[in-house]
Amino acid sequence: MKQGKLIIFSAPSGAGKTTIVKHLLTKFPSLSFSISATTRELRGDEKNEKDYYFITKEDFLHKVARQEFVEFEEVYSGTFYGTLRSEIQRIWDEDKHVIFDIDVEGGLRLKRKYENDALAIFVQPPSLAVLKERLRGRGTDSPEKLQERFVKAEKELAYADKFDVILNNFDLHTACLEAEKLVGDFIKK
Repeated sequence: MKQGKLIIFSAPSGAGKTTIVKHLLTKFPSLSFSISATTRELRGDEKNEKDYYFITKEDFLHKVARQEFVEFEEVYSGTFYGTLRSEIQRIWDEDKHVIFDIDVEGGLRLKRKYENDALAIFVQPPSLAVLKERLRGRGTDSPEKLQERFVKAEKELAYADKFDVILNNFDLHTACLEAEKLVGDFIKK
């Protein structure tokens, strides 16, 4: 079995990790995005098998029972996310490195599993207030869901020091340049 490296970007929702990951995918042809599986509904212009593998809760739990996930979590009440073993292997079989845009606890589980073959980067937002404003500005969540995200974000910010690197996203352009250097150095090792 082929094995490449894993680059893990984690942060609370709204910190900028998705934008940074998309930027890196344009700069490094040797990277391929790991598509997570989820039980949540599609949002906006998301596409199945591009943004996520959208599956039913029943199917998700069957995959858990068959140990098809490297990691999984009930991120929000009744909503599961996970990384399929087959997804990582698919990317390695293409002779590429895997890049993740993943929640904080899932990112730490991947780091523990793959240790030195993984670089875990925590994207630090300027402040909790800015993070809340970004989430409100999306206009995709109900007030109840926003409150749930705010509570989770406060908890996730406390995990920053458990990652290999904290990448401050006070300015998106600067954060993208710093991410390029971090990833470039790691995949050359």
